[in-house]
Amino acid sequence: MDILKPDWETPEQAAVRLRKVAAATIVGSMLEWYDFYLYATMASIVFSKVFFDAGDAAGASMKAFATFAIGFVARPLGGIFFGYFGDRYGRKKMLYVTFCLMGICTAAIGLIPSYAAIGVWAPLLLVTIRVVQGLGAGAELAGAAVTSYEHAADGKRGRQGAWPALGLNLGLLLSSLTVYLLTLGGDAFLLAGGWRIPFLFSFVLVLIGLWVRRSLPETPEFQGEKARTKKPFRELFAFNLKGLGVVFFVAVGYNALSYIFKTFSLAYLTQFKGVSANVTSLSVTLASLAALFTVPLFGWLCDVFSSKKVLVVGGVLAALFAYPFMALLSSGDNTLVYTALVVGTGILAPMMFAPQGSFLSRQFPVHSRSTGVGTGREIGTALAGGVAPLWALSTVASSATHSTTGVVLILACSGLMLALAALFDQGHRFSRHKN
Repeated sequence: MDILKPDWETPEQAAVRLRKVAAATIVGSMLEWYDFYLYATMASIVFSKVFFDAGDAAGASMKAFATFAIGFVARPLGGIFFGYFGDRYGRKKMLYVTFCLMGICTAAIGLIPSYAAIGVWAPLLLVTIRVVQGLGAGAELAGAAVTSYEHAADGKRGRQGAWPALGLNLGLLLSSLTVYLLTLGGDAFLLAGGWRIPFLFSFVLVLIGLWVRRSLPETPEFQGEKARTKKPFRELFAFNLKGLGVVFFVAVGYNALSYIFKTFSLAYLTQFKGVSANVTSLSVTLASLAALFTVPLFGWLCDVFSSKKVLVVGGVLAALFAYPFMALLSSGDNTLVYTALVVGTGILAPMMFAPQGSFLSRQFPVHSRSTGVGTGREIGTALAGGVAPLWALSTVASSATHSTTGVVLILACSGLMLALAALFDQGHRFSRHKN
């Protein structure tokens, strides 16, 4: 049963509280995805030439893309540790710490000397910072989702639970637009050192985010939880294994789809179709602009029909789009590439992600919610988000004809997995609301 909102709070006070929560959760999620998309873009275009031995071009390219996957190794550790931290000490403190970790690490990447300057220390520093960055990112989105959900007004959990998804797409928009502007004259400026600018710019975002999060109130549900457990892991594994399984499989399905849409596609277009960074970054910019409209729409549909139904439909549609998506990318035509990314990243990914703020949170009771969402989601994210794009890229690279059939199968299976997992929703055990 959900904890009711404070009866002493006036409508005006509630409106102020929700504005603070919206700003804090959206800004945090925006920084996470600014960081991750920026890294994915540079890993596929720049890092192989800057941080690895240029004498082995093919090997350097795979190593650079592998460093993107390495960040996911740390995500479960961050999700588990900071999820526990959130259940024991509060959502607000956890979000403050994870935000600092992510932002500082992103700025630090922009300061790493090149392979030509310090040799093997360059990739070692890159990997180390990437792992620490993953610790913060592993808890950021789960924390933002739980915070939004627990602050939400009755009947608006779908819409307000979608705030992190809105932040995600703002981050994608900001990073892709930055790359687009930096590559207007071609990729030469990036390779000459221009790639460092957006990484160093993240320090400005950190300062803004810390100022916004300073006034973030603790959630009423966490404050009102009288029987708060000191052992959220015991509670989680003793009584909420089904919910943990649902969160895990939803995360696996969604992240395999999302990271193939957002990151594999960039590497594939760059390496196998000769599409410039300017075109790929513009395609993600257009997709992100579309998502700024579709995320609120799908959040609203969660309140009308339920987050479960929106997730199921999104997973099925994504599975059906697998073949058309790869066919559009394989054409190498700019207009068709834009179409593929707008539909995949601007419509289908938001349809599967906007419901997750409310859907994942409602799988657990208040006292183990942060631990449950952080643990289940980030283990699933690490497995799928880190492996799926690398796996997809390797299937194309190992094919004599650069066939994308394997990628289509991965996409289709991932969409069906998400839809099936959503059918086992455990939310009826802990929530009075259908959304």
